[in-house]
Amino acid sequence: MKTVREILSTGILLAGMAGAAQAQVQSFSTPPQGSVWNTMASVISGQARESAGLRMVVQPYGGNAQMMQAVDGALAEFSLNDVNDVITAVSGTGEYATPMPNLRVVARINPFPVGLYVKEGSGMKSVADLAGHSVPSGWDAFPIARSHISAILAAGGLTWEDVKGVPVPELIRGSDDMASGRVDSAFFAVGGPKVAEVDASVGGVRFLTVEANDETLAKIQAVRPAFYFAEITPAPPRVGVIEPMMFVTWDNVLLAGAHVPDEQVQSLLAVLFDEKDAIGSAYPPLRALNIDTAYKDYPGVMYHPGAVAFFAERGIALSAGQ
Repeated sequence: MKTVREILSTGILLAGMAGAAQAQVQSFSTPPQGSVWNTMASVISGQARESAGLRMVVQPYGGNAQMMQAVDGALAEFSLNDVNDVITAVSGTGEYATPMPNLRVVARINPFPVGLYVKEGSGMKSVADLAGHSVPSGWDAFPIARSHISAILAAGGLTWEDVKGVPVPELIRGSDDMASGRVDSAFFAVGGPKVAEVDASVGGVRFLTVEANDETLAKIQAVRPAFYFAEITPAPPRVGVIEPMMFVTWDNVLLAGAHVPDEQVQSLLAVLFDEKDAIGSAYPPLRALNIDTAYKDYPGVMYHPGAVAFFAERGIALSAGQ
C-alpha cells in the first residue's frame, strides 16, 4: 500500500490527466488539500486504483457547499461528508438555500470527532477558557463549521456572545490564521494533517476539552440531531489530544450522486471493505471501517440503490440511527 504522500501526489497527477479521458474517470469531490476528507478520499481512491484498477481522482473544492453541488450536479461521482450536512443539503435547509435531491448515502465510514484547538503555550485547556478570546467565524466557503463550532461552544458552556468572532473563509485558512496569531483558536477534525502541520510550526497545539453530560448533549443535539459525544484517547496520528478527552462527534458518510451507476458504487464498496486493512494502515482513522455498522438509517436521506444491493448481498441489514 502506498503512503499518504505518494497517494496525494498520484491523485494530483491523475487529476491533471483527467480531461483526456473524463468519461472513464470517477471523481471524489472534497474540501481543499490538508483537510481530513481530502486525505481520506485520496487514500480510498489510491486503494481503488491499486487493487481494483478503478480510475479515481480527487478534486478539491473551496468547501462543503461546492463539493456537494458537484455531486448533486453530476460533476463528481463521490464525496465524504458529515451526515448532518447531507441531511440539510438534501432538504435545502440550514446553510443550503437550494435543495440537493440527487445526493445519496453509500455507507457510514467512521465516527468523526471535531474540536477547537489552540497553541500549547496559550494556557487554555478547556472550551470554557475561550471566554473573551477569539474564535474563527464567518466560514463563507465552509458554512458547515458554523453549526459545529456553535455545538462545541455550547458543550463548553459558552455562546458566540461570550467570544470574539474573527472571520475566516475555510478550514485551512482558519488554522493558518491561528498559527499566525490572527485568531486564538482553530477548528478541525481530530487526526487532520493540517493540525500536525500547525503543531510543528508553533511548538505544540492542544484540543480544548468540553463537558460531556446530559445537559450539554441536549444542547449539541439542538444544533444538529445526529451529534453525540465520543471519548478519544491520545495516539500519534491524533495530534493535540493530550489526554483522554470527550469530543463533539458525528457519523462521517460516503456519498454518491443519483447519476452514478449501481456497478460503480458496488465496486467502490467492495474495495472499501475488502481492502479495509490496507486502507486503515495508510490512514489510521479509517481503521474504524466496519461493514457491520456501515448500513445505518438516517432521517431525510436515501441510500443509493447500488449500496442497498451491496449490503443485501453481504447479508447486512439496515440498522437504527442514533
